Amino acid sequence: MTPPAHPDDHPAPDGDGSPGPRAHDSRPHGHHSHGQHSHGQHSHGHHAHGPGGTEPDWEALAEHLEREAELGVPFLEAAAAWLHDLLGPREVTRVLDLGSGPGVSTTALAHAFPGAETVAVDSARGLLERARARAAREGLASRVTTREAELPDGLTDLGTAELVWTSNVVHHLGDQRAALETFAGALRPGGVLAVRERGLPARFLPRDIGIGRPGLQARLDAVEEDRFSAMRAELPGHRRVVEDWPALLVAAGLAPTGSRSFLTDLPAPLDPVARTHVRDRLQRSRDNLADSLDAEDLATLDVLLDDASPDGILRRPDVFFLTATTVHTAVRA
Repeated sequence: MTPPAHPDDHPAPDGDGSPGPRAHDSRPHGHHSHGQHSHGQHSHGHHAHGPGGTEPDWEALAEHLEREAELGVPFLEAAAAWLHDLLGPREVTRVLDLGSGPGVSTTALAHAFPGAETVAVDSARGLLERARARAAREGLASRVTTREAELPDGLTDLGTAELVWTSNVVHHLGDQRAALETFAGALRPGGVLAVRERGLPARFLPRDIGIGRPGLQARLDAVEEDRFSAMRAELPGHRRVVEDWPALLVAAGLAPTGSRSFLTDLPAPLDPVARTHVRDRLQRSRDNLADSLDAEDLATLDVLLDDASPDGILRRPDVFFLTATTVHTAVRA
């Protein structure tokens, strides 16, 4: 699927969406292509990738993606307000959320631009269904529409907009530079492209948690990076580029207007929803990385995932959630 702003492939709350030129109004879809996808509201971290660096089943992760994105609502609202300021007095009548996932980013953008039609674009039907339901709950059904499309090719059927937002989508496309050029082509003159990519990996435990070898999360990050690189290398049309996002935006024919990082800081003790989210992240790490971790780290993960243990994620008092998400912007002359 179009990678949703799903689990922030390096999440923002760990936070909160594909090939072929096809786009269908308001019809969610159920599978996603390995080479091009968009994912929208899921901030997903590299932790989302499956065994061997394969792409995850975004539909199966729908609940996780929505919960993750909801943890990052303050970030999304702050980013949307920043984009509103960047566009200044310009009238914004249309916003494209490429890789919208379950629509958490879509509704944040719709609230920030009340005069615009905001379009959730994803290749996963189940996620688009969630986006429509969310828009209805927030009183935005008349201004939020959904389009099923595989990115980047499907973008040609979606029309243009004054603002194009894409969250953790570009790194799922083999040729990232070409993808940005395609996204830039959807901008109206004076329009802004906002690209959410990278930032800082989430932290949710102290360096020394009293069991196993200190530094568990740093080691998990290192393995995740290798898996992520393996995933990218297998994408159709993969081309390695220096991931200097402002420079890539210049290469796409745009003028950079700044990059900002937004902090998501949920201190200990975490509430039950955020705590469950952290546990789910660790469970996926345990499932996906088992072949790459030593016996001691696997044993430590098993303790953390033991819901009856006082050292488990659901019971220990020191669990927090901290991450930074970076958004890069550029304007079309």
